Amino acid sequence: MISALLFDLDGTLCNTDPTHFQTWVELLQDYGMEIDEAFYQSRITGRLNEAIIQDLLPQFSPSQGKQIADEKEARFRKLALKLERLAGVSNILAWSEERELLRSLVTNAPPKNVEFMLQVLGLTEMFKSVILAENLPAGKPDPLPYRIALSGLGISASQAVAFEDSPSGIRSAVGAGIYTIGIASTQSPKRLKDLGASMAVSDFTDPELWKLLETI
Repeated sequence: MISALLFDLDGTLCNTDPTHFQTWVELLQDYGMEIDEAFYQSRITGRLNEAIIQDLLPQFSPSQGKQIADEKEARFRKLALKLERLAGVSNILAWSEERELLRSLVTNAPPKNVEFMLQVLGLTEMFKSVILAENLPAGKPDPLPYRIALSGLGISASQAVAFEDSPSGIRSAVGAGIYTIGIASTQSPKRLKDLGASMAVSDFTDPELWKLLETI
C-alpha cells in the first residue's frame, strides 16, 4: 500500500512548456541567439536556470546569470496568468484526499514561480511539503530532491508514487527508487519509459493510470 503521491510541477500539474519556450525564445533573442523547439527540448527543458545560462551564455558571471534568470522568470509570470491544471489533476488530488494519502511537490522551478503557479492553479494548500531544488545542494536529475521529500514525509521509496514529465525529473525520481509514472505532456511515452518510468500516460484521465491506482 502506498502512503504518498509526489508531484513535479511544470509539465505535470500544468502544461507550462509552451509558455517557457516562448519566454526563452524572446529572452535569448536579446543575446543574439535563435532557438527552436528541438533545441529547447534538448538543452533547456527540465534543467535548472543556473545550468541553462552557464551552458548557453557562459560569458556572464554567476551574479549576472542570476539576473538574467530572474528576468526570464519575471517574463514567464507575466505570460502565465491563465494557466490551467492538466486534465485529471483535480480528480487525482481528490482521490488522494479520500484515501488520506500524503502529497509532496518536488520541483526545479524557482520559488517565486512555484508560489505564483500554485496560486493561479488553486493548489496552494494541497501539499504537505514543497521541495525546492534551489534550496538543496543538487536539483533534478540528481535523486536528492526526491530523497529529501521521502525523508520529510517519513516514508520509504516503496511507499510512494512519483509523477514526472521531463527526462531530468524521471531520472531523479527513478534514481531515488520511487515507482515513477511519466506524464507525456512534453515528451513521448516511449522516451519516458526508456528513461525508467514504469508507466507513461498522456494525463491524469488515462484509464490505465486509474486501473493501476486502484490496485496499490
